[in-house]
Amino acid sequence: MKRQRKGFKRLALFMFLLFFLLAAYSGYSIITYGNRWFASSHNPRLKRQKENVIAGDILDRNGIVLATTDEQGNRVYQPDQASREAVVHILGDAAGHVANGVESFQTGYLYGFHATFPELLHGFFTGEERKGDTIYLTVDSKLCTHIVQAFNGISTSRGHNGAVVVMNYLTGEVIAEVSLPEFDPQAVESSVLSSTHQPFWNRAVQSVYPPGSTFKIVTAASALQNLTGIDEEFLECTGNLAVGSHSIRDFAGSTHGLLTLKQAFGVSCNNIYASVALRLTDQKLRRTAEQFGFNDNFLFRDLVVENSHYPQSSRRSEWEIGASGFGQSSIAASPIHMCMIAGSVACDGTAMEPILIQRVVSPAGTERMNGEKRVYRHMMDSQTAQTLQDYMRYAVANGTGSRALTGSLPVCGKTGTAESTLNGAPVNYGWFIGYIDSETLPFSVCVLVEGIADGQGGGSTAAPIAREIFSYLMLHPDRVLN
Repeated sequence: MKRQRKGFKRLALFMFLLFFLLAAYSGYSIITYGNRWFASSHNPRLKRQKENVIAGDILDRNGIVLATTDEQGNRVYQPDQASREAVVHILGDAAGHVANGVESFQTGYLYGFHATFPELLHGFFTGEERKGDTIYLTVDSKLCTHIVQAFNGISTSRGHNGAVVVMNYLTGEVIAEVSLPEFDPQAVESSVLSSTHQPFWNRAVQSVYPPGSTFKIVTAASALQNLTGIDEEFLECTGNLAVGSHSIRDFAGSTHGLLTLKQAFGVSCNNIYASVALRLTDQKLRRTAEQFGFNDNFLFRDLVVENSHYPQSSRRSEWEIGASGFGQSSIAASPIHMCMIAGSVACDGTAMEPILIQRVVSPAGTERMNGEKRVYRHMMDSQTAQTLQDYMRYAVANGTGSRALTGSLPVCGKTGTAESTLNGAPVNYGWFIGYIDSETLPFSVCVLVEGIADGQGGGSTAAPIAREIFSYLMLHPDRVLN
């Protein structure tokens, strides 16, 4: 009998532990995946809620109304077409063409799912029509509009697809997020529906691209961490590095001769960074890339972000490893991730989680939620970050990133030019990632221009757009730091 009682106690304890683990996992899942469940088209409760609740408003960080509901129950956006097009990929649209915009991803707040019991009780007794919460975003919608204008005002990027992200690297706040081509959510034309340029796709967070030479930040970090004295060596660029049956050449056929790792970073020498990758070995370079977030599963509170990739095969050729040193060979990253990497250099190795929701206010005016900053991860030690700060400052002052310079602003950055294929045809991408080295203007930037012309690079296509962004931030600190 005693043995049976002990058995029952063990069974009861085991069942209790299972229940506890299930409850803990359910809580974790709700916190981690809650918005994803609410946004799902398979959620029947959401459909019922939409029929009985007026969707809440969405405003930018300066109080500009980006989306509201009119008296007829229609979702309407800003009166100015250019302004509403500039933020369409952040917001999404009433028809649901854009996946995971605020309109869909934050339905829990917009349609009153977070209303308290007293709020529900008040609505029941007063008979007032329920309204969802008001969401204030971290973005400056005027900066988003300015970015689209800059993209279309510069000859090397005019008419091109692309993406731009601007973040506060101390807080993680997303100040701007733009994807091109944009479209008008108020009047989606048939030409937009049939376009092959994927206008509904948010390139800033949903697309991953070969990062090209912007990845040299990762390669340099790995070298500084794993190759003792590498920053004091003179490395040789012959202009034609033979790796197996392949040859690695530099942009425009340049030959740089003897350079330090910093100088090679500034002129963006593929030869030297390929040879450094081979010295590192694929295992060590991959390990550093994964410290920077490659191959991680991005589960951010406010944004759905496509994962970035570093090849994980253990049987890669020397050519593939060498090409990885300058961001080719199946490496892929999203613009928002590259913006976070630039910010981590500025922030002594710490990358903040991107935040899009500044605060949420109930219909009664009480604050429902405040977007608190959260560290995503420490990508590198502070000494490595400080060395890279020097490298990125040099690349803008004396190297390929010079077209990002803006007056007296202390700009640091790295350009990149990447090669790939799209629908079976070759395509080139121009990149610039960088930041303002200032505690009073703590902003990192990523600019990506798709389909750039042969002979063009990130320095001639993406860096001039970054310059326009840095200029705006300098002239309008009140709009981005309020």
